[in-house]
Amino acid sequence: MSSRSRATSTDSPDDAVVGDPDNAGQRSLPTTARGQRTRERLIAAARRVFEHDGYLDARLSDISAEANVSVGSFYVYFTSKEEIFAAVLEQVQDSALHPHVRTATQGSGPIAEIEAGNRAYLTWYRRNARLMRALEQAATCDDNLRELRRKRGEAFARRNARSIKELQERGLADPDLDPLLAAKAVDAMVGRMAYGVYVLGDECPFEELVSMLTRLWVNALKIKTGGEDDAPAPRSVAKPVRTPARASRPRRAAD
Repeated sequence: MSSRSRATSTDSPDDAVVGDPDNAGQRSLPTTARGQRTRERLIAAARRVFEHDGYLDARLSDISAEANVSVGSFYVYFTSKEEIFAAVLEQVQDSALHPHVRTATQGSGPIAEIEAGNRAYLTWYRRNARLMRALEQAATCDDNLRELRRKRGEAFARRNARSIKELQERGLADPDLDPLLAAKAVDAMVGRMAYGVYVLGDECPFEELVSMLTRLWVNALKIKTGGEDDAPAPRSVAKPVRTPARASRPRRAAD
């Protein structure tokens, strides 16, 4: 990303409450509407920079310029690149934390529920692929972000483990499997496939990917079905969709 002149802003330190500097380096949330808007603008700008440049090459000066605030104003709201990256991830976390097994299709059979969960996750991942690429970078060089990534995976696994346990209790899944370990295994399979297709650029039609991962889920858990109603409805095969590892972003005039 090319160098830019420093942006200026009318935001002042009074627009945010600075937390205790000894409290893990975290800033308190803004208490004014203007401060909240500035913080949200910084987070949105940071996401664009991280998606374009990756975590390692992203600079606080670029994030500030993208948000049209000064670097000094940045530090009113965040202490570091690590902290604002965590804030970006937090915004997309809730939409990602859906159960693979239990979705809006509950009651239509376990295979249909698993298929719908895989479809929703892959759709979400494809939409956020560049951010997931940045997360992979960050997790390799920053201990705190590595732990954040681990906790994110743990949250996915625990939600899916509850669904797997319910299937076991209903006599529909292998009762000898540890629900949490099984959830972590199938989650890792789905996650790495999504990374390969939507970050690394491996070619695979979306519907084929959903169908294959669903079958592997079912085989791994030894799902018992009651009949044809358990199978997902056939869908047309979509053309491959590739997410480029890096996309150009229009250059702005210097502030």
